[in-house]
Amino acid sequence: MELTGNTIFITGGTSGIGRGIAEALHRLGNQVIISGRRAALLEEVTAAHPGMASITLDVTSLDSIRAAAAELIERYPDLNVVFNNAGFMPFDDVSGPVDDEVAQLLITTNLLGPIRVTSALIEHLKTRPEATVLYTSSVLAFVPIASNAIYSATKAALHAYALSQRFQLRNTNVRVQEIAPPWVDTDLIYKSGDPRAMPLPEFVEQTLAALATDAPEVFVEAIRPMRDNPGAGEHALFEAFNQSLVENPIPTGV
Repeated sequence: MELTGNTIFITGGTSGIGRGIAEALHRLGNQVIISGRRAALLEEVTAAHPGMASITLDVTSLDSIRAAAAELIERYPDLNVVFNNAGFMPFDDVSGPVDDEVAQLLITTNLLGPIRVTSALIEHLKTRPEATVLYTSSVLAFVPIASNAIYSATKAALHAYALSQRFQLRNTNVRVQEIAPPWVDTDLIYKSGDPRAMPLPEFVEQTLAALATDAPEVFVEAIRPMRDNPGAGEHALFEAFNQSLVENPIPTGV
């Protein structure tokens, strides 16, 4: 995608990867509109970046999505980039009973949310000369982490959805790009400074460089072996990866 001259809507733009990329795109001169559920936090972020705008949105609510889409189209008719980034990552243990309420919320947020947001805006995007739909999936779409099994499954499903949507939009002006982050040191789990986690500024810099190409998938070079792992022999890397986390767990802040 072009990195300048856009009107960009970002879900989950008040923290972590969403905020980091929102701020970087804002510095490049794009009109950036962030969204989230907490109005006070939206105001805090936009106040720190004059010219950045916000819309309150709960991605778990279809009514909220439809209202936000109508407001976006009315206020920002030049909207041409939709960045589906909102999500959360709880730990779980699927060796026993699953908390159904948490599972439903996770699937609604991480999978149905992006599907519904894009659905509400896709016809508008088709009216723009050039448009892009972005999805934040995860390296865990390709090598799941057992302690976050349902989260990993939502990201694998989102990857599959992006593949299909990209193909179905192949003869339109709308391109689909997927960002598959590694472990980035943000508060998605717990910002700890763990040396295994990629610093956010470094991630944003490398991600923007890749977004500027026509690459359907955007990932940092460090995770290429994990991205290339799925296949008949994928189990060895999966087992080794998860065993390493059993022996040296991810900090949770709890």
